[in-house]
Order: sequence, then structure tokens, then C-alpha cells
Amino acid sequence: MRILYVTTVGGMMNFFKSFIYRLIKEGHTVDIACNHTDAVPKLYRELGCRIYSISCTRNPVCTGTVKAVYDIKRIVKHQGYDIVHCHSPIASMCTRIACMGERKKGLKVVYTAHGFHFYNGAPLKNWLIYYPIEKILSRFTDVLITINKEDYYRAAEKMNAKRTLYVPGVGIDTKRFATVKVNKAKKKREIGVPVRAPLLLSIGELNENKNHKTVIYALARMENKNIHYAVAGTGELRDELISLARSIGVEDRVHLLGFRTDIAELCKVSDYYIHPSFREGLPVSIMEAMATGLPVLVSDTRGCTELAKGEGALLFDPYNITECQSSISKITKMDKEKMGDYNMKRIIPYSVENINSQMIDIYRGNYDGKYGYKA
Repeated sequence: MRILYVTTVGGMMNFFKSFIYRLIKEGHTVDIACNHTDAVPKLYRELGCRIYSISCTRNPVCTGTVKAVYDIKRIVKHQGYDIVHCHSPIASMCTRIACMGERKKGLKVVYTAHGFHFYNGAPLKNWLIYYPIEKILSRFTDVLITINKEDYYRAAEKMNAKRTLYVPGVGIDTKRFATVKVNKAKKKREIGVPVRAPLLLSIGELNENKNHKTVIYALARMENKNIHYAVAGTGELRDELISLARSIGVEDRVHLLGFRTDIAELCKVSDYYIHPSFREGLPVSIMEAMATGLPVLVSDTRGCTELAKGEGALLFDPYNITECQSSISKITKMDKEKMGDYNMKRIIPYSVENINSQMIDIYRGNYDGKYGYKA
């Protein structure tokens, strides 16, 4: 098979490395089209993937997005792909428009929705903008993959793709996170956290949706002034978050770590994982924390609650600072080891081996078009 991956930004290709490696080793050809091609991991070039630059942005109405349709159309027309697999809302919009003609010649368009922007409780503008786009373009989608059950049921009922499937995320290396070794004292000192201090960890871009502000405010209200909060990620709100922490007197307990390649080690030295986002699809970072054996506190929203269930998690309203604060206080008094053991067992079905096998079945057409796959 000849396969083209299309994403808005090149960094998203980090999620698919093991699957694409497997495809290429099996003899398939995989190419990539995206904006910010410098963010595409070097592995793909080493494997011989062609990397095409397209002008796609995160804005559905701009000249770059219009041009991206023609970029993708040109690439697909001249390379003879069997499958075009698109990710992220705008890149997928452009791809499905661009591939309308080629689908009549046998091209299959696969779209993975990593969390629809319209969901239970979403802002009205999200429904007004993104729902009609997805509804219309689903008609030009051969396989629509959703990664959480709320999106699956909505897509199966309301959308018009030829096939609608549920695949629980992109998969994680559960074994690596479960067995990671690290000198905890050394790693904590490296990131500026006292060795004996309880550590809350978040992983995610520093933006409004990830909602790190709520945790910083909650930290300031805690009776326990020894708890530290570390965030691995970059983003436009870095300076604002630093100023906030300084203004409420917790700057010495908030650690913005920037881009990191040692996520497994950071999870291992942390005591709890907290994910305060307003909107999510199915967060890889929560899976990674659970696979490491961390108790998790997550916002009571789609995707997060699908992962964080049972004895290993607490939920809180991401809009409620007091509730976030009380959840942090509560989890520090619970049996951390028991919660972690529960999470490590619960996350096994989300392993990269399981997800990759399901994706291979989809590419081969070996699925039943419903909630699941043929054996």
C-alpha cells in the first residue's frame, strides 16, 4: 500500500512513529504532508518517507487553508496513494475536499478525529462552526475513526461516513513506562523540586484549553505549602503563568519545564498526575501517567473520564478552583500505591501493540463497520 499522512502541524507525527515504522517494515510506503515540516521527527526521513509542506493552519477560514486544499490535491494526484489518512480538524477538512475526485478512482480516505470540537458542554460557537463542517465532509470519508465513546456514538448517529469506528487512542508503550528507572532525588533536583516535596505533574501545551491556571490558583489555597506543581510543555501562556504564580505567591512551587524528552522519568519521580483541561479527545499524557503507576486527578470532561475511572482516579470540575483544591487535598490522603497499581492494570488495553493491530485491520478492510473489529 501507498499511504499519505496529513496533519496540520508536523509535531503531531510523534504519535504515530511505532505504527508507521511497522507499516514500512512490512513493505508499505508512507509519506507525510503537514505544515511546520521541521517538527516532523527525524525517524521518518531515516525510514525514507517523503515530507511535503502544505500551508494548512488551525484557522478554518484563511488563504493558507484554501491553498492547502490545492497542495494536497496536487500531491495525491501525482503519487498514486491507496490511502490518505488525515488528522486534526482543519487538515482533515482540506484533505477530504482535495480528495473528492480521487476517491472516485479508488482512493480511500481515513480520518481520525482526535476529539471533536463539539461535545457535551462545548461552547455554542464550536457547534455552529465545526459541527456543520464535519457533518458535510463525513460524506466524503471512507472510514471515520473516533478515539472516545462520546464522539463515536455521535458520529455513528449523526455523521455519514461509510464506516464509523472506535479505536481507543493512538497507543502508548505501556512496558516502557511501567519499567522506567530513574534516580528520583537527582531528577527532582534537576527540575528544582525539593527531594521530599510531594509533586503534581501535568503534561501539555501552555494554552487556555489546558487550563494550568486552575491548578496554580488551587496550589495557592492549599493548607499544605510543600506541594509543588511541574508542567512539561511549551506555549504562548508561559509568561502569563509565571506572572500569575508570582502574583499569588507560589512562584517557588510552580515549575514550567518546557519541551521535554524525559516524560517517563518525570512521571516516575512525580507523586500524582493532574490533567485540568476543558476539552480533550483521549489524552496520551493521562495514559502515560497511569502506565507509570501514578494516581490521577482529571477534569470531569469527555476523554479524560473515559480513561480515569474506578479506584485510581479523582475527578473535578475544571471551572471550579475550590473543587480542584479539595481534590488535590483528598488524593494526598489516599493509598497512592493501591491507586497506582489499579491504573497500571487498567491501561493495558490502550497499549501501542493493541492499537497498532487494530489500525492494521482497518487499513486492510478487516473490520465490521461498527463498534469493534472482526477477529
